Amino acid sequence: MTILAIDQGTTSTRAIVFDEQGAPRATAQIELPQIFPRPGWVEHDGEEIWCATVAVCRDALAQAHLTASDIAAIGITNQRETTLLWDRATDTPLHNAIVWQDRRTGDMCDGLRGRGLEAEVQAKTGLLLDPYFSAPKLAWLLDHVDGARAKAEAGELAFGTVDSFLLWRLTGGTHATDATNAARTQLFNIHDQDWDDDLLELFRIPRAVLPVVLDNAADFGVTDPALFGAPIAISGMAGDQQAAAIGQACFTPGMIKSTYGTGCFALINTGSVAAESTHKLLTTIAYRLNGDVTYALEGSIFVAGAAVQWLRDGLGVVANAAETAALARAAHPDSEVCLVPAFTGLGAPHWNPSARGAIYGLTRDSGPAELTRAALESVGFQTRDLFDAFDADGANINNGAALRVDGGMAANDWAMQFLADILDTPVERPELFETTALGAALLAGMHSGVYPGPRELARKWRCGARFEPAMDAVTRTALLDRWRTALRRTLYNG
Repeated sequence: MTILAIDQGTTSTRAIVFDEQGAPRATAQIELPQIFPRPGWVEHDGEEIWCATVAVCRDALAQAHLTASDIAAIGITNQRETTLLWDRATDTPLHNAIVWQDRRTGDMCDGLRGRGLEAEVQAKTGLLLDPYFSAPKLAWLLDHVDGARAKAEAGELAFGTVDSFLLWRLTGGTHATDATNAARTQLFNIHDQDWDDDLLELFRIPRAVLPVVLDNAADFGVTDPALFGAPIAISGMAGDQQAAAIGQACFTPGMIKSTYGTGCFALINTGSVAAESTHKLLTTIAYRLNGDVTYALEGSIFVAGAAVQWLRDGLGVVANAAETAALARAAHPDSEVCLVPAFTGLGAPHWNPSARGAIYGLTRDSGPAELTRAALESVGFQTRDLFDAFDADGANINNGAALRVDGGMAANDWAMQFLADILDTPVERPELFETTALGAALLAGMHSGVYPGPRELARKWRCGARFEPAMDAVTRTALLDRWRTALRRTLYNG
C-alpha cells in the first residue's frame, strides 16, 4: 500500500505518493500566487489553495498509475499560522487567507503587550505576542469582515489553519486540526492540551468557530468519494516544521533540524519538558502520538528562501535559484555587502515586526554576485542568532549532534557550507529532500500500519551530504561582527 502526502506550503501546493519503503513514487506541484494588498500584508486565495490541492493529488495518482483504492491513507502538512474563516453552510471563505508573514495586526499585539499580557500568553502557549500567530489574524477578520462576528457567535462560521480548511473540504465538513497546528494559533494551552478560555476572551474569539484537536496520527475522516473515485482515510496531520522534524527522524531529545524554505525554522526536541525560553524562542509541540506530548524549542526566521525569490522576482539578479551558488562563489572576496532581510519584520530572537530590510556596505563595484552572496549569508547569520539563543536558553544539542537541514535552499552547497562555517557545527543533508511531505506520510503510515513507529523510523534515516566547518575563528568573528553591526543599525534605525 502507498501513502499520499499533501504538502500545502507558502509558495506552492504539492502532492507526493510514497511507497511502502518511504520512497517517493510521483510528485505534482502547483505554484501558489502571493497577494500583497498593502505593504506588510500577505494573503492567499483559499479557493485557489483548494483547487490546487485537488489537482495535484489527482496528478500524482495519475503519474504513479494508481487509483484511490491503492492509497492506504493521506497525510497533510501545511504552512502554519495562516488563517482562514469560512461559512459552514457554503464552505466559502469570507476573506482571503491571512498568511503567517502578514504584519497587519502589529498594533493589536503592541496594545496587548503594553497591557502587560505577554507573560500570561507565553506561559500558556509558549508563544510571544506577534502578528505571526493566528489569534490576532482571526480577531482582525472577525472585526473587519462585515457581519463576521455575529455569524461566528451564532455558530455559522468555522476557523482553521490551512490543514483544517483542507480537511473540511476533503471530507465534506469534518472540522478538526492536530496538536501541532493548534499550538501555533495562540489560543491553545500547550500544557492543558485544550483551547484556553482566558485566551479566547483576550482575543475575543467565540469558541464555536474552533476545530476539534486530535493527535498527529489519528482518524481525521475520509475523503468524499467524488474527489478521487473512492474514499481515502486521512490519518496524519502536522504543521510543516513539525512534519519536517518527523521526516528528519528527530525523535530523541537534543536532536535539531532546520528547514530552509520561504523562511527558516529550527526545532530542537526537548522531550516531555516544555522548556521555557528567556531569549525569545518559542516553546511548541513537536508532536503528539497516542496522547503523549513531545515538546520543542523553536526559532523562526521569516526570510530565507524568500531572499532568493526577491533576487529573482524583485531585482532580476538571477533567473532561478540554482544560479545563486555560482554567483556567490564569484563575489569579490573583500566585499562587505551585508543584507538584513527584514522584508516582513524580524522573527526570533528579535521579534521586531516594524523592522524593514536594509543593505549595508555597498560600493561602486558591488553587483549581482555580491548581492547574491549577501542574501545567502543572511540565512546563515540569522541561523547563528538562533543557535546563540538556544545556547543561552541552555538547550542541549545532543552530544554536539549535527544540524539536519532540509527545504529547497538546502540543495545549495555553497549556502550549506557557509552555514556549517558560521555555526561552527557540522551540517547534514538527508538523502531524501522531501522531509516535510515525508513527515506527513510517516504519520499517516504509522496510523494505518504501513510504517513502523518512531524508533524504527529513526534507524532508516540516511545522510546524503555532510558539511564540516572549515572557516577559521578570526574570519568567523569578523563576519559576525559585521552582521551584528548591520542588525543593530536596522533594529535601531541607525
